[in-house]
Amino acid sequence: MRRSIIFCFFAAFGGWVFGYDIGYISGCLIMPDFVAHMQPGASALSSQNQSIITSLLSAGTFFGALLQSFTSDTIGRKGSILFWSAIFTIGVIIQVSSFGLGQLTAGRFVAGLGVGALSAIVPLYIGEAAPKKLRGTLLVLYQVQIASGLFLAYLVDLGTHHIKNSASWRIPIGLQLIWGGFLMGGAVLLPESPRLLLGKGKETQALKAIASLNDCEVDDPLTREVLVELEQAIKEENEGGKAGWMEAFSMRSAMWKRTLNGCMIQFLQQLNGQNFYYYYGPVFFENARLSLNSYEIQTVLGGVSLAMVLPAMWTIEHVGRRKSLLIGSLAQAICAIIAGLVGHFYTDVAGLTEKQTKLGGQVLVAFAVIHVSFYSLFWGPTPWVLLGETFPLRVRPKCIALAAATNWLWNFLLSYFSPLIADDIGPLILLVFCGCLVFAFVYVFFMIPETRGISLEEVDELYRTKVPAWRSSSWTPSTRHLTEVGDGRIHSDATFIGGQETGPGGAEKKGTDQQLEHLENTGDVDNGAVAGTKTGPLHLVG
Repeated sequence: MRRSIIFCFFAAFGGWVFGYDIGYISGCLIMPDFVAHMQPGASALSSQNQSIITSLLSAGTFFGALLQSFTSDTIGRKGSILFWSAIFTIGVIIQVSSFGLGQLTAGRFVAGLGVGALSAIVPLYIGEAAPKKLRGTLLVLYQVQIASGLFLAYLVDLGTHHIKNSASWRIPIGLQLIWGGFLMGGAVLLPESPRLLLGKGKETQALKAIASLNDCEVDDPLTREVLVELEQAIKEENEGGKAGWMEAFSMRSAMWKRTLNGCMIQFLQQLNGQNFYYYYGPVFFENARLSLNSYEIQTVLGGVSLAMVLPAMWTIEHVGRRKSLLIGSLAQAICAIIAGLVGHFYTDVAGLTEKQTKLGGQVLVAFAVIHVSFYSLFWGPTPWVLLGETFPLRVRPKCIALAAATNWLWNFLLSYFSPLIADDIGPLILLVFCGCLVFAFVYVFFMIPETRGISLEEVDELYRTKVPAWRSSSWTPSTRHLTEVGDGRIHSDATFIGGQETGPGGAEKKGTDQQLEHLENTGDVDNGAVAGTKTGPLHLVG
């Protein structure tokens, strides 16, 4: 598993470039030299130009998330990470050499293509490469990297904003060249997805990839067992022919519900309100007239984000996906309503004393920090975890592309319209996010099932059984139920894949729900009662 962790860490570095990119731009918006280049003659950027500069990255990410669905199958997961990392690097070069608004926004759009594509490929790759027991934790790595990049960006802005020339903003932008180079170098070392290689008939390369991901040799029995399991899964997947885009919305297979859940969770993640602080924190807090300057406040927010996302690597598997989202929704809603009302009545109305304004600003910042803390612990990582484990292998690249594109579409809309709305209603914009968080709680309670501790194939079974989301935590997969019936003496060492059982020798045996139900009713599950089984631990594909 050690190699799997290392490889997933390299892949998750795609989150670093995203976090850094949204972090550095917020500080640049109020740097005097940056303003002079982007809006000559002005002392501060207009709300319109702030919107354009911040939102163009998100516009690019929307298209990148969709376009990666074509490259991830044609040139592979590994090749896609390499290709889109190069696109991101080109976008950075355009930005760092900018001398005007047009060139900067063009560079942000190109960089956004790479960031958006990586945001979809990373959960896809980790979901396929990570061991089941560590899948949630390793998918959280993506959000850890986002928080790490964000925090570093704030530190860099804090250190360079005093510079009197263009180095104040060219240095924060230029450092992204290092991140792009690191990501491309790491991509070269990644093994390709064994599933993709087998789907293309490259069995020898698939064996090498399996061995790399499982810390074993090519001739190890474990390598052969995993190969047999994947071959069977791919065989079943290909029986229906090539999956089209409309299959993601199929009513017959109820795939529409999974696609809806994936898109809604990504949509609601954006409406948590945290990106308002990330993108516009310096401009927003500048009006609070606090003793800390806006760069220092942003750095505090970035540090809190990083500190709070680390425990999520534990909570995601011990608290679960559903509870994480439910707790986070309520906690952030409370923070948003308090920060919004206090910010309005104590910092944004006429006739306030300096003491009132200072108190209001302190309360506003305090609840902003608490808000970001709960986001980082719960709503930051969990949607990306669900994105990597909700969809069946057959349509996974397309469904992940749709969900990730939804995230970036709303990121674009919010980054464009938030400063315009805040310019009119100030801190009361946080009440809008409060309402969205209340809706998020209701949606998660009724629609999002718990997927902790089950394999990707079992997630497919969970949705097919139509168990109500609020009862999903106690649901048991049929493959596990087989080990619990009778006198408990039968435990198969075979791996179950979507209703098919593949034994150690590769023999295929039907394992439908009807047969399992018959075995349970007759009690005929003693030693050897199920042909081809053998006592030993039960292994499930992750």
